[in-house]
Amino acid sequence: MKITELIKKDTIILDLENTKKEDVINELIDKLDEAGRLNDKAEFKKEILKRESEGTTGIGEGIAIPHAKTKAVNTPSIAFARSKDGIDFDSLDGEPTFLFFMIAASEGAHTDHLKTLQKLSTFLMDENFRKELLLAESKEEILDIIDKKQIEKEGLEEEKPKVEQKRERLLAVTACPTGIAHTYMAADALKAKAEKMNVDIKVETNGSTGVENRLTDEDIRNAKAIIVSADTKVEMDRFDGKIVIQTPVSDAIKQPGALIERGLVQDGKVYKAKGKSQSSTTEGGGVGKGIYRNLMNGVSNMLPFVVGGGILIALAFLFDFNNAGAGDYGSGNEIAAFFNTLGGTAFGFILPILAGYIASSIGDRPALAPGFVGGALAADGNAGFLGALVAGFLAGYVIRALRKLFSYLPKSLEGIKPVLLFPLFGILIVGAIMTFLIVPPVEWLNTGLNDWLSSLGGTNSLLLGLVLGGMMAVDMGGPVNKAAYVFGVASVASGNGEIMASVMAGGMVPPLGIALATTLFKDRFTLKERDAGKTNYVMGLSFITEGAIPFAAADPKSVIPSVIVGSAIAGGLSAIFGASSPAPHGGVFVFPVVTNWLLYIVAILAGSIATAILLKLLKKPVELEEIE
Repeated sequence: MKITELIKKDTIILDLENTKKEDVINELIDKLDEAGRLNDKAEFKKEILKRESEGTTGIGEGIAIPHAKTKAVNTPSIAFARSKDGIDFDSLDGEPTFLFFMIAASEGAHTDHLKTLQKLSTFLMDENFRKELLLAESKEEILDIIDKKQIEKEGLEEEKPKVEQKRERLLAVTACPTGIAHTYMAADALKAKAEKMNVDIKVETNGSTGVENRLTDEDIRNAKAIIVSADTKVEMDRFDGKIVIQTPVSDAIKQPGALIERGLVQDGKVYKAKGKSQSSTTEGGGVGKGIYRNLMNGVSNMLPFVVGGGILIALAFLFDFNNAGAGDYGSGNEIAAFFNTLGGTAFGFILPILAGYIASSIGDRPALAPGFVGGALAADGNAGFLGALVAGFLAGYVIRALRKLFSYLPKSLEGIKPVLLFPLFGILIVGAIMTFLIVPPVEWLNTGLNDWLSSLGGTNSLLLGLVLGGMMAVDMGGPVNKAAYVFGVASVASGNGEIMASVMAGGMVPPLGIALATTLFKDRFTLKERDAGKTNYVMGLSFITEGAIPFAAADPKSVIPSVIVGSAIAGGLSAIFGASSPAPHGGVFVFPVVTNWLLYIVAILAGSIATAILLKLLKKPVELEEIE
C-alpha cells in the first residue's frame, strides 16, 4: 500500500500558521477534520494528547509524529505540515521541529494501513528525504517525493542480500504504547547504527499489528546481550539469565550507538525471571521514579473508589437535606441511608486498594494480599492514608525479600510459593509489623492530639480555629484528621458549634483548593488529574476531605503543605467570623443552619484560593508531553 493513499492534498499544510505545540496539534487536527477523516474531533484530540502524555512525539532531527489509534477516525490518514522557522515541540533532542506528520489510525485499522504508517516512520530517518520535504514548493511535489522514497526503499529491501553474522550477536526489543511510530523508528535506528558499527543485531518490534520479527529461543541463547527499549510491557521472563539493558524507547532513537556499545561490553544486569510473562521497562528512571511509579499504581487503582464513593455520600446528604443538623444527617431516610451505605462501603476499600496496588507494583501479584491486609489494618487502626502508604511499600519489599529467601528451596516446591508461602508469610510479617510497630504509635498520637486540643479550649478562638483547620488537612482521614473531627463533634454535643464550623471549613478546603487549582493552573496537572479535580468540587462542597488523597499521595511535598495552610486559614477565619455549625457533617448542605453563613463561605473561599495559589507555586509545571 502506498503512503500517498493515506496522505493527500487535502491533508497537507505547506506553512503552519501557529507557533506553539498545542496550537500546532489543534491545527493538524482541524485539517483532518475538515478533510472528513474524523467522526469525533474532540475524542481524537483527547487520544492525541494522551499519547503525548506517554512520551513526546517530537522525535528529534526536526520531526514530530503525533499519532493516535481510535474509533474517532473514519479513515486511516496522515496530516502533513511544515514550519519554516521551526517550533518548540518538546523534541527529544531539544531542537526546533520543522516537519509534522499527524497519524490518524482507525480503531479497526487494516493491517496494511498500519504497516504503511510504520514505513513512513522509518523513511524519516533519512536526512536527504527530510531535506527534500522541506524544500518542496507544492503539495504535489511533496506527494511525489514520498512516492519515490517508498519505491526506492522497497526496491532496496528486495535486493538486499542476506549477510552472515559479523560479530557478537545482539538482540533488541522495541515497543511504545501505541505501537505506530516510535516502536519502528527505534528499531530502524538500532539496525542502521549496528550496520555502521559492523555489529549483527536482530530487533523484535511490539507494534500495533502485533509482535514482528520475534526473538527465538535460539536467538536468545546465542545473544551476547539484549537491549529492551520500551515504554510499555513486553515479555521478559524469556530473557532469564541473560544480560539485559532496559531503557525508554526514546533512548534507542536518540542514542542507538551508545546502547549498542553497552551491549557489546555487556553493561547491563543479569535478568532474573519473576514468574510473570510481562514487565515494563524503566532502568534509567532511578530510585525516585521507581517510588513514584509504585505510588501512582496505587493511586490510579484507588481513584475510582474515591470518586464513586464520594459522590454517593454527597447524594446521601442531598436526599436528606430536611434532616440537616440532626445527628443522623445523611441517613435520615431510606434513600439517603442507601446512598450513604453504598458510598461508605466504597470508601472502606480506599486504603486497602492503595496499599495493595503499591505493593503489587513492587513485588508483583504475590504482594497483593499482604498489601491489602496492611492497608486494612491501617484503616482499622486510624493510621489513615499515610499508614496505607507505609503498608504498601512494606508489603512490596517483604515479598521481594521472601523471593530471595525462598529461592534456595528445592525446585519441587516452586508451585506452592505463590499459593501458600508468599501469602502466608507475607501477611504474617506485614500484619505483625503494622499491628505492633505502626498502629500503636498512631493510637498514642491520636490520644495525645485529643488531650492537646482540650488544653487549647480555653485559649483564644483564632488559635484553636487555625490549629483545627490545619489538622483536618494533615492526613485527610488519618489520626490527625480524626482527632480534630472527633474534638469538633464532642464540642457540638456540648453546645459549642464554633469549633465544629472551623473543623468543617478545614475539611472542605483540601478538595476545593485542589479542584480550583486544576481549573485555574492547568499547566500543573495532567488531564487525568484535571478530570479528577472536577469531582473534587462535589466532594469538597460535601465535606469529603478524602477527595484530596490521590493528589496528596502522588505529590505529598507540594500538596500537603498547600492544603494545610489553606485549611488553617479557613478554620481561623471561621473562628474570627463567629461561624457556628450545629451539624457534625454535611458541608454546603447544612450552610442554611450555620450562623454567619455568608462570612463562613468567605472563609472557605479564602482557604481554597490560598491552597490553589500555593499549589501553583510549589508544584512543578507538567511538560506538555505529560498532559493527557
